[in-house]
Amino acid sequence: MEKGEWDMSGHTTEIAFQSSQINGMNVHILPTAKFKTTTIVTMIEQALSEENVTKTALLAMVMKRATARFPETKRLRAHLDYLYGAIFDVDVMKKGERQILQIYMEVPNEKYLSKDATLLEAAIQFVGDMLTRPLVENGAFLEKYMNQEKETLRKRMESLIDDKMKYANQRVTEEMCKDEPFSLLVQGRVDDLPGITGEDLYSYYKEIMTNNPINMFVVGDVEQQNVSEIIRSQVPLERSDVKGFQVNQEQKQITTEREVIDRLDVGQAKLNIGCRTQITYKDDDYPALLLYNGILGGFPHSKLFVNVREKESLAYYAVSRLESHKGIMMIMSGIDVNKYQRAVEIIKQQLELMEKGTISDEELGLTRATLSNQFRELLDSARGMIDFTYNGVISGRKRQLDELLKAISSVTLDEIKQVADKVKIDTIYLLRDKKGEAQ
Repeated sequence: MEKGEWDMSGHTTEIAFQSSQINGMNVHILPTAKFKTTTIVTMIEQALSEENVTKTALLAMVMKRATARFPETKRLRAHLDYLYGAIFDVDVMKKGERQILQIYMEVPNEKYLSKDATLLEAAIQFVGDMLTRPLVENGAFLEKYMNQEKETLRKRMESLIDDKMKYANQRVTEEMCKDEPFSLLVQGRVDDLPGITGEDLYSYYKEIMTNNPINMFVVGDVEQQNVSEIIRSQVPLERSDVKGFQVNQEQKQITTEREVIDRLDVGQAKLNIGCRTQITYKDDDYPALLLYNGILGGFPHSKLFVNVREKESLAYYAVSRLESHKGIMMIMSGIDVNKYQRAVEIIKQQLELMEKGTISDEELGLTRATLSNQFRELLDSARGMIDFTYNGVISGRKRQLDELLKAISSVTLDEIKQVADKVKIDTIYLLRDKKGEAQ
C-alpha cells in the first residue's frame, strides 16, 4: 500500500481502504480512530433502464419497512433505538447511467459506550437482514407494505413539480438526453407502479442480490479481520455469476443548440442550460474540468455569480454543476422572465471568456484553494471518503486523493482552455409563467 503525502497541516491525504472479496461482495474497510461512530454503506449497482428504474426505487422503500427478524416497521425502528439510536436508511441515487441502491447504517463505536456492547456485529447483522433475510410471504413481499410504498413513491414523483428548481433540472435532463438512460428520473415512472407485484419485486430482489455488483464500505475504529469475519457470518450471500455493467460512455456530438420552453404557474423563471463536456471522472483532463467548472460557476467568486447575478442583476442565483460520470455540466439560474434573452447572452459570454482563457490570477487561485479545501474536507467525513472511493470503483479509475490534489494545484491555463473547447451547449431550457413573451 502506498503511503499518502502529508499536507501543510501535517495530516495525511491518503484514503487507504483495505479491500477484499467476501461472499461475492467487494468489501472495503477503513480502520481509523478519527470518528466516534462506525459507518457501514452498501452500494448495489444496477444499469439505469426503463425496465428496472421504478422497481429499484420501490425496492429501496420496501426493504427499509421490515425484515424477517423485524416484520413490523415499529419493531424495526425500536431495534435501531436499542442500538443506541443507530442511523439507518435505504435510498437510490443516479451516477451517470447507473442507478445505485444504497443501504446506510451508522452506529456509535462500542469503545465509547460505558457498558459492554457488540454494536458492530449487531449493525452488520442488521445490514445482513436487508441483504439476505427480507420479510417475504408465499414468495412475495407483503402486499400491505407494497401498497403503502407504491403510494409514497407515487407522491414523491408527483411532488417533483412543486420544487421548481429540481423540476427544471429534470426537464432539461429529459430534453437533453432523450433516448439515453440518463434522462430517467431516479425515483422511476408513475405509470410503472400498478404493474409491479410483490412477487415481481421479490424476484427482482433475488436477481440483483445474486448477480449485481455489491460494494460494502466500513469506516471506523475497527479491526479489518474482525469486521471481515462478522460480514462473512452475518451477510451470507450466495453469488455465482456477478455481472459487471458496461455503461454507454459514447459522447454525443453537438451540432445545434436546442431551446425548450415550458409554461407553468411560477413566480420566478428557471433558466437551465445543459452542456456536454466530453469529459468524465476517469479521463486525464478531469482535474482541469474541475477547475473549469469552479471558475465558471462553482463558487461565489465564479464568473456566473459575479457577472450574471452581481454585475448585471439578471439572476437570483447562477451556478454550474458537473455530473462527472455522464460528462454533463448544468448551468442553473433563477431569473426574471423578462430578462431571459439577456441572461442567455451574458451566460454565453462567460463561456466564451473561458474559451479565450480570460481568467484572472485571482479567479484561478481562489478556485484552486476552494477545490483543494473541499477535497481535504472529505477526510473529516466517513461518508465523504466512501463516496470518493466509490466514484473510483464505478468509473474504473481509482484516484488517490493526494494525486488529485497535486493535479488541481498544477493544472495550467492552457489545459483549462482545452477543456473549454470541448464544452458545448446542448439544450437551453426555460421554465416560465403562462403570460406574455420572454425578452
